[in-house]
Amino acid sequence: MTETLNILTFLTTLLCAFLLLRAYFRTRGRLLLWSGICFVILTIGSLFAIADLVLFPSIDFFTYRTASAALAVAILVYGLVWESR
Repeated sequence: MTETLNILTFLTTLLCAFLLLRAYFRTRGRLLLWSGICFVILTIGSLFAIADLVLFPSIDFFTYRTASAALAVAILVYGLVWESR
């Protein structure tokens, strides 16, 4: 069940990243770009979760998962602050 949930999380974040970046390339709304980049990095974090819990359970990817999530949130906050000016 955990594997299914991790794969669905990966697919959902990938779809969100795709839709946000596609909307950005159509409308050039900069907030869409920042959100799309955030979801690309969250997708990478989901890959680390799959690698950590499913593919390579003996290797600890917790630091990489946490760092990618923190980077994604930092980029989104930066984009929100930048676009509010």
